Amino acid sequence: MTHSYDETEGRGPDEPVVVRDRRRIDPQSGQVRQPAPESEQPAEEPAREPKHAAGPSLGESTVDDAVSVASDVEKELAERTADLQRLQAEYANYRKRVDRDREAVAQSAKASVVGDLLPLLDDLERAEQHGDLTGAFKAVADKLIGSLQRSGLESFGAEGEPFDPSVHEAVQHNTSPDVAGPTVTVVMRRGYRFGERVLRAALVAVTDHEPGAAPVDPPVGGELPLDGLDEQNQQ
Repeated sequence: MTHSYDETEGRGPDEPVVVRDRRRIDPQSGQVRQPAPESEQPAEEPAREPKHAAGPSLGESTVDDAVSVASDVEKELAERTADLQRLQAEYANYRKRVDRDREAVAQSAKASVVGDLLPLLDDLERAEQHGDLTGAFKAVADKLIGSLQRSGLESFGAEGEPFDPSVHEAVQHNTSPDVAGPTVTVVMRRGYRFGERVLRAALVAVTDHEPGAAPVDPPVGGELPLDGLDEQNQQ
């Protein structure tokens, strides 16, 4: 029994009904039908796409997993960047601290060497005061002193300076109305500093202010001063 194919099956109610007879034997003549050329065969209709895309079902998440993964990567990248910046700041502080400590050690070593040469500078100063620092000996002394000064050595302690207990060591004390306050009047040994470090305090004599004597009243009407009367009574 030949099955007739009805193309109306599977079609919607709005689509037109097309009936094609695909039987190979003609029922009226009983002859075998020749297949139609490919050009005369109807082209298959393309599949129609749905007008509206189906949305997510109830309870289904609408968050894209790719967006979540990208957010996690950005968060991790921000954390690694913060860690790297923190490490860079710590390393910069470490370098500064190391450089500062190295400079302090170098300055301390220089100050120690210069401190050992202070007695030599005292001898050169005494020789100059006595007039013995002349000729080639004076030239060598000037080069030595100049080299030490360029390295950072500085002398202090001169007559007329205000007395400063942080850099002056007072070994004598006098009073005089000629000074307004504690003043260095005699320098017995010069002081030295290297940079901001005091290598040796200066030995000085200090003169402090002394109010002047009370003025004597002039004689009135030929009277003698009281001091004069006392002298006469004693005689």
